[in-house]
Amino acid sequence: MKNQFIIILLIVCFVSVNLIYGEKASQKVVDLSKDLVKYGTSSVIVKAVKAQNAQKLALNEIKKKDEEWKKTPGISSFMKSLFDNECSKYLSKLQDQLGYCSEIFVMDNQGANVALSEKTSDYWQGDEAKFTESFNSGRGGIHISDVEFDTSSQAYLVQISVPVKDGGKVIGAITFGVDVDKVK
Repeated sequence: MKNQFIIILLIVCFVSVNLIYGEKASQKVVDLSKDLVKYGTSSVIVKAVKAQNAQKLALNEIKKKDEEWKKTPGISSFMKSLFDNECSKYLSKLQDQLGYCSEIFVMDNQGANVALSEKTSDYWQGDEAKFTESFNSGRGGIHISDVEFDTSSQAYLVQISVPVKDGGKVIGAITFGVDVDKVK
């Protein structure tokens, strides 16, 4: 009897987690993604991505910074330099203007952070769908994540990622953390 109770409890927990974390974005959110594409051609964003791409950072150096980033509980001087750049200031203003974003961050052609409105959980996004699908090996695309509960913002969020383009060339990506309850 005790084993049956435990099995039922595990099934209920599994179903509950899948209901919260497996939900697809609404059509409103999908439609919003088409509007967000325009920010990938913003001159401020393109300039910042081009500058970082020109540095030709080695992937092993990016991964080293990523490990340091994940171990840092607060804001390091390196993180502060990213928050203080012109592009990050633009993203913070954009976040306020849009009203439905909990975060916005820009990545270079390898998935490393270039600019951000809020601290991300890691520095390198290059191995995540938000980057791989929106950068798409230089072809570009749109990535829309499933709805997930974000504990830091206490809201249900979807990440929408779109390419950053210089003319017709994809040079990076930008991710918008969208609070699904604030999309009208």
